[in-house]
Order: sequence, then structure tokens, then C-alpha cells
Amino acid sequence: MSLRWPMLAAVAALALAAPAAAGVRIGGIDTSGYPRIRVSVTAPLGSAAPRLTENGTPIAGAQVVNLAHDKSVVLAIDRSQSMFGKPLADAASAARAFVAQKAPDDRIEALTFAHTIALLTPFSNSPGEATVALQGLHVDSVPGTLMWDAIVAAAHGLARQVTPGRVIIVVTDGQSFKSSATLDDAVAAAHAAGAAVYPIGIAGADYTPGPLRELAALTGGLYHEVTSTAQLASVYLEISRTLAHTWQITYPTAGRPGDTLHLTASVAGQGTASRTATVAGIADATTIPPSNILPSGVWTSPLAPVVLGAAVGFLTLLAFGFLMRARGGRWLNARLAPHLGPTVADAKPRRRRDRGRGLRGLFAATDRAFANVRQFRTLQRQIERADLALRASELLYVSLGVGFVLGLVGAVAAMPSLVILALMAFGAVVPILHVGFKARARIKAFDNQLPDLLITIAASLKAGHSFRHAVQAVVDEGAEPAAKDFRRVLNETRLGRPMDEALAEMAGRVGSKNLTFVLTAVTIQRQIGGSLAGLFDTVAETVRQRQQFARKIRSLTAMGRMSAYVLIGLPFGVGLALTAMNPTYMSPLWKTSTGHTLVGVALTMMVVGTVILKKIISFKG
Repeated sequence: MSLRWPMLAAVAALALAAPAAAGVRIGGIDTSGYPRIRVSVTAPLGSAAPRLTENGTPIAGAQVVNLAHDKSVVLAIDRSQSMFGKPLADAASAARAFVAQKAPDDRIEALTFAHTIALLTPFSNSPGEATVALQGLHVDSVPGTLMWDAIVAAAHGLARQVTPGRVIIVVTDGQSFKSSATLDDAVAAAHAAGAAVYPIGIAGADYTPGPLRELAALTGGLYHEVTSTAQLASVYLEISRTLAHTWQITYPTAGRPGDTLHLTASVAGQGTASRTATVAGIADATTIPPSNILPSGVWTSPLAPVVLGAAVGFLTLLAFGFLMRARGGRWLNARLAPHLGPTVADAKPRRRRDRGRGLRGLFAATDRAFANVRQFRTLQRQIERADLALRASELLYVSLGVGFVLGLVGAVAAMPSLVILALMAFGAVVPILHVGFKARARIKAFDNQLPDLLITIAASLKAGHSFRHAVQAVVDEGAEPAAKDFRRVLNETRLGRPMDEALAEMAGRVGSKNLTFVLTAVTIQRQIGGSLAGLFDTVAETVRQRQQFARKIRSLTAMGRMSAYVLIGLPFGVGLALTAMNPTYMSPLWKTSTGHTLVGVALTMMVVGTVILKKIISFKG
């Protein structure tokens, strides 16, 4: 009895030391996600994260995940007719033992496959659910083994998980029978989910280990084979220990499609391991050979990027110099044109008309095509209120051009498709928002000038001048933008347009509610008669009181508006700050389907909240 406990302690010490004796090993290399490479490295338990080099150069921008904790695991168990009796019972018992000793943060999903795929329990941190679900397994009464389909289904489930580590453990005793998926489909699904597959094969008469070995090698997992189902518990224990000291390293490669990568993983004091892989890239594209114009060493030299950047910079400066010289030549011709006769003076306007004829035709055709569209007419009215020398068709093409340029920049930067679409939409909206901003600023400036203009008109009328002369006084003494619009009214009346129509047109063009109120009162007064001077004094005082009341309301709602701005901007600020400080922590939110769903729901709720807050703080007097 005295020797029993030392022997047990020695056995336990050997069991714990076994992983450490294994040293450093590179398991699998996944190059299907080019330009990002995923490498599985097994290092001694308790050691630091392994350092990885590519072709002798340390990698940069790597995401390192330890599978010892915080991972999602799918247990896929074959329950076809060949697993009848003890094999299925041993497989279920070994799976329950694996679930019982899982890490607290691990999420487990269990499924079975035969002629159909059955989900026993969804992903859960609680070991009780999977344990209960694995107790009542029985073989399928219909022949069939959908092994590849089960791996594809497991990979699709893992793709929706936010945990960085993703593992599939599949137990089977035969080939895939009646499966609609193939080995290539299973490998592709595992690559897309970033999952490593650990197959456990039960050797038998009809068993062929080749496909499962290839599956494990291509996905970064390990293949295990047992001759008796009684060994499944020890294999599960071995897989659990292997995962405890396995690291998944994902990084952007510097290689091109077709290049051979020499990867070396090292842990200080524990050794190194090396392995080669070929970059798959885009559909296993073959490498384009370098140009024969220059020696092949030029393209692999470390000075090549510097020389190429210098050449591009020189050509850019040269093009800029040509542009400046051309502008200088045009400036000189413009200065000499008045002294060289009418031929030279008329040549430039003629060439400009010829060049602009095609664009004018395109703009005119667009105006005719959208003339009856309400939004197009509203856009033209906004341009007039902003006092910009543009047409709605020109602004439309400017918006499309800006959106295309931003989308092109996003595509060159290899951004996701949704981000590129968002950039294009943002670029297309910015010019229109700029026009709207200028229009609102001009209306505000006009409203601020309106009371003083009305007092000026009233003073001119009291002095005995006519209404036309009073408007002329506003034009002569007033400031922009009011002087420009009243000047246009006078010009229209000189061409024969009635004063009332010209004023009504100005009210619609300017878009000021206060001006519309004033001109309506003036029109009625001119039709029924009375003292216009007194009317202008009264209206000026009314407009001034309206403006003071609006300013008072704005001051009273300032706190509400600031609260709305803070509540709307706070999620964006916090999200950007956390992403900058800890990209790995925020990665599931930006790079998983569940994260995208949460972002969409959050943006929808923010839009609804913004509308509600705007209704609360808005006041229309």
C-alpha cells in the first residue's frame, strides 16, 4: 500500500509531462483564405505563445489564439447501422467524459449523423445539456452515413460563433455513404469557418482512413485511429490535452499565389519546428513569371519597393510640372490675346465651346429625362436657394463621380463589399448634403436681414417714394443675399413682369417662411389699398418677435439637443476607441455574421431613437 501512491504520482507526472516532451510542432496550414494564412502550432503546456517566421522574416499583424479555453467545439457522432451496440455506447460515453472535463468558457454542440443529421443540443457553456442529450443515442434504422454533410453543417454552425477557437471532433467507423457533400466541400466549409477538424476513425473491414487523414491535414487538426471503441475515451482525453497546448496563428502573408512558404515556429527553451506550404491564392492561380526586360533578381531585391516608389513619385512630379507649365501657357496666351487681334482671341472660346458641347448635351438630356420627377425638381430648387451656378443634372453627375471614386479607393484597399457600398453611398450623398447646408445657411442669413430690410422699405415709403424706389433702396443699401434677390425682382419688372408675380417667384426661390408671410401681406395690402409704410412697420415688428421667440425656444431645447448628440455619438465613439485599443476584443463584432446582425439592430434602434428625440426637441412656430 505504501508503494501505490508513489507509483500513481509517477504515472500522473508522466502523463502531464507527455505533452511537454512533444516539443513544438506545426499541425496544419490553411492558405485558402489568402492573403491571410492560418497555422496551427502545438507547443508544450504552459509555455508562451510561439513565434512564427515566414521565409526567415518574423510575421506582422498576427492574431494568436490559444485553444486551451474560450473555444467552440462540435461533437459529431456516427450513429449509422454499423455502429450498433457497443460501438455507439462507447462513443457516447467517451463524448460525455469529454464534455464533463471541458473548460468553463468552452461552448459545446452535439450532433449525430446517419442517413440524416440530427442536432442533439445547440452551443452551450453548460455541460449538463450535452450530457443528457448524449445518453439516449440509438442507431438509425435507415442505411446511410452523411459524414461530409455533417462536417459541413458543423462548420456552418461554428461560423456563427464569436469565440476565436473553433474545433470539430467527428467519430465514425466507415466511409461517407449517400452524402451529397464531398471531402472538398467539407474542407472548404471548415476553412470558411476557421475550424480545425479532429477525426477519430474506428478501424474495421470496410474502413479507409485516407480521406479522414487528408481532412485533418488540410484543416489543421490531428487524425486518430482506434482498433477498439474502448479506446475512444483515451483518444478524447488526448485530443483535450492537445487542444490545451495548441495555438492558432492567423496573419497576412507577404507571399503571392503559387509561392512556397517556409514557416518556422519556435518557443524559447522548447525548440523549433518547420514546415512548407504553397500559397493557394485565387483559385490556385499559377504565378505570373517576372518580366524578361530586367534581370530576375531585380524583382526579389529588397530595394525594389523603394525604387518603384521613387519612380512613381518622380512621374507624379513630372506630370504636375507639365500641368503647371500648361496652365502658365494658357495664362500667357490670355494676357497676350487682346494685343494679337481677334483671331487668337476667338480661338480659345471656340475650342472651349467645342469641348463643352458634349457635356452640355448630356446635361440637357438628363434634365429632360427627369423633368417630371419631384425629387429632381426639389434638388434644382435647393441649388437655387444655395445660389450655386449648377444644374440639378450637373450635381447628379458630381455625386455619382464622388461615389465612384470613393468606391474605387475602397476596392483598391481591399475593403469588404459592404464597406465599399457604404463608401459609395456616402460619397454620393455628400455633395447633396453640402448643397442643402448652403441653402439653409443662405435662408438663415436672409431671415436675419429681413426686419432691417422691412424698416428700410417703410422709411422709404414714408419719405414719399414709390414701392419700386423703396425696393431699389434695399438693393443699393442692403447686403447679400437679400440685395441680389431684390435686384432680380427689379430686373424682371423692367422686362414687363408684374411686381406681384416677381415677388411671389422670389418667395418660392428663397424658401424663407418669414418672407412668404411678408409678401403675402404686401400683396393683399396693395390689392385692397392702405398704408404700406405702416404695414411694413407692423410686419417688421412681428417678424422680429417671431425670431426672438424661435431663439428662446432654441435656447430652452439646447440641453435636449446636446443630450441627443451625445447619445447618438457615444456608441460610435466607444466602438472606435475599443477597436483602436483592443482589435481582437472587437473582432467578433466586425467579422462575424452575429456581430453584423447586432450592428444592424443597433443602427436601426439608433435611427428610431434619433427620430423620437428630434420630435421631442423640435418646435415649429
